Amino acid sequence: MMQREWQRQAQDILNGDGEAAEQDQPPPYNLLTPGSCCPACEAPISAWQNIPIISYAVLKGRCGSCAYPIPLRYPLVEMLCGVLSMAVAWRFGYSIECVAALILCWSLLALAVIDLDHQLLPDSITLPLLWAGLIFSLFSAPVAGTELFPDPRSSIIGGAAGYLSLWSIYHLFRLITGKEGMGYGDFKLLAALGAWMGWQMLPVIIVMSAAVGAVSGLAMILFGGHQRQVPIPFGPYLAAAGVVALFWGPQLMSLYLGASGL
Repeated sequence: MMQREWQRQAQDILNGDGEAAEQDQPPPYNLLTPGSCCPACEAPISAWQNIPIISYAVLKGRCGSCAYPIPLRYPLVEMLCGVLSMAVAWRFGYSIECVAALILCWSLLALAVIDLDHQLLPDSITLPLLWAGLIFSLFSAPVAGTELFPDPRSSIIGGAAGYLSLWSIYHLFRLITGKEGMGYGDFKLLAALGAWMGWQMLPVIIVMSAAVGAVSGLAMILFGGHQRQVPIPFGPYLAAAGVVALFWGPQLMSLYLGASGL
């Protein structure tokens, strides 16, 4: 969807004001239309072929029309989404916290997979996630007795500190090396996590994501043949750290403070 929008905007610029090309505008392409289809034969995917995990097993991992192999990532992402959803329901029960945590986990999962594929964290997800974190802070413990949301002050500071911390690292790294170490989407994602978790949780999220990212990157270079000059997306590590902080944030914060002697 984003690529098609970029192409349309570029075409409008090439055509001047774009009025001459209105009749050549492509048909709508969004989450509702057109329906899902096989990327090989373009056969429409029926409802029974689109049931998470079950359809993949029934179809034996192949398209029902042309037998084109369906990537294993589809059932894996569906399974991970289901596990996260069940864990959230078990952890928070029937509450507004459960609804909010589901929104957060689903968004983080989508961002992680998109970043792995395209090294891109879309504003259409990160910015609404940031605003949602700020809004949900209005339901914090002093107001509604919930345990998930930070108070508005911590949420606002968390959003600002999350963005500025990686923004500062980015510019310092660029000044020293002349290279860009990360993208602006990472700043926005950490800002969103700061808004959801509060500024107090940012050190834990940054330490976890940086440590796991460094170990994974080193392993990919040493054992996976990954070229050092090829960038590694940081969004999945931030997203994973955010999910861990969602479930075990206070415990990890206590360990962090204890280890640092604070």
